[in-house]
Amino acid sequence: MTFADQIIDFNKNLVFSGRLPDGIRIMNPFRENPEINGIMEQFYKKYYDDHSQRRMILGINPGRLGSGATGVPFTDTKRMAEKCGITINGFKTHEPSSVFVYDVIDAYGGVKKFYKKFYIGSICPLGFTQQQTGGKEINYNYYDSPALTKAVTPFIIESLRTQLAWDIDTSVCYVMGTGKNAAFFEALNKKEQFFQKVVPLEHPRFVMQYRSKTKETYVDKYITALNDA
Repeated sequence: MTFADQIIDFNKNLVFSGRLPDGIRIMNPFRENPEINGIMEQFYKKYYDDHSQRRMILGINPGRLGSGATGVPFTDTKRMAEKCGITINGFKTHEPSSVFVYDVIDAYGGVKKFYKKFYIGSICPLGFTQQQTGGKEINYNYYDSPALTKAVTPFIIESLRTQLAWDIDTSVCYVMGTGKNAAFFEALNKKEQFFQKVVPLEHPRFVMQYRSKTKETYVDKYITALNDA
C-alpha cells in the first residue's frame, strides 16, 4: 500500500465508539458526507501515492470548514482548487487557518515539495461540535472539557499508533497550538513515546485571529522549524 492508500483506508474506517459528554456531537465527515471521500481520495492520490517517509504535523481536531468540508486538514474548498488543482462543486468554504497553512506551504516551495515531506493530521482525527441555544452548532475541541478529553484519549492513542505504523519519521513531530494542545500532547508523548521530539508552533487560527499583521513572522517561524529539526 502506498502512503495515500494507508491514509484513505484510515480515514474511511474512523469510528469513535465511546460515550461523549451531553451536548457534544462527534463529527465524522467521511461517514456523514460520502462526497468528501471522493475529494479526500483525489487529494491523497495526487500528493501521497508513493512510499516516501514523511514527518507529521498535528493540529487539534477537524473543524467544520476545513477538513470537515474537504476531508483534508487545513484545506478549504478555495485552497483545494487554487493550490491543489482539485475543484469541488456544489459548495464553498473559507477557513482562515487554511490561508495561513498554504502561505507556509508556498514559502516552503509549494504543494508538491511540501506534501512529499510532511503529512498533516490531527491529535484527534475526528472533530466535535457543541449545540448552542437555537440549534446552532459550533466547533468544539477535544481539550475543551476534562470529560471529553478523558472520553477520547484512548481513541487518540489508538489512532496515532495506527498512523505511526506507516512510514513516519518519528524523530520529530510538529504540534499546532502552543497552549493546551501542546501541553496535552507533550504529556501524552512522554508517556507513550510516540516521537523523540515535539516542536510546538502557534496554531494557524491564533495567528490569523490575533497576529494577522505579523503573519509573515509566524510563517518564517514555521519554515525555520520545518527546516531545522
